[in-house]
Amino acid sequence: MVTITVAAHPLFDARAFLTSFPRPLGEMATPPAILGLLRADAAAPMQSDDGVREAVRRLLRHGGFKPAGRSKPASEYLLRAAADGSLGSINVAVDICNIVSLHSGLPISVVDLAKAQAPFRIAVAPPGSSYVFNASGQTIDLAGLLCLEDAAGPCGNAVKDAQRTKTDAATTRTLTIIWGSNELGDRPRAAESWYRQLLAELGALTENVALATSASHRHHR
Repeated sequence: MVTITVAAHPLFDARAFLTSFPRPLGEMATPPAILGLLRADAAAPMQSDDGVREAVRRLLRHGGFKPAGRSKPASEYLLRAAADGSLGSINVAVDICNIVSLHSGLPISVVDLAKAQAPFRIAVAPPGSSYVFNASGQTIDLAGLLCLEDAAGPCGNAVKDAQRTKTDAATTRTLTIIWGSNELGDRPRAAESWYRQLLAELGALTENVALATSASHRHHR
């Protein structure tokens, strides 16, 4: 079982699980019925609202990060993209991530497990931290932002995931992190449950991740 050490945080409700797909993502098509859920007005078991958006922003602001403008939570980008019709299919792993994030209002990270190395940790990134988040080499300043780290450093967060651990056509196993807030009651757990149900409908197997809380707020390696 994969274990993630989670630094103590007063607001973070971490949800995490692994997925094993029956075939590489490049050989799987997202069924039309599931693709339909990429629409903002699709019938879904959850709906986002302003209260969810504010709770997510408070979660990200806690470490000193400013979740606005180009650094807004990924879930807010999805809402805008779905509203203007620009939210399209990428691959089945990312599509389902985007669907659940869109409708739950919670940011979600998906990491290719073959590209990441244990140990895994979630903590607020220190000043000076950054990574490349897309194929054209753009970087995001991570200072003060709650981030997933592997042995090589930060690789995911609620704003933009790192390019180096993103899924591709060869991906068969992923690690999912739902960036939930304990101000939102049962919503993070419900989002995880729906997410895993959608994956099961595609023949993918999900398994639990062990989350071990560390007492320290400080970032250390």
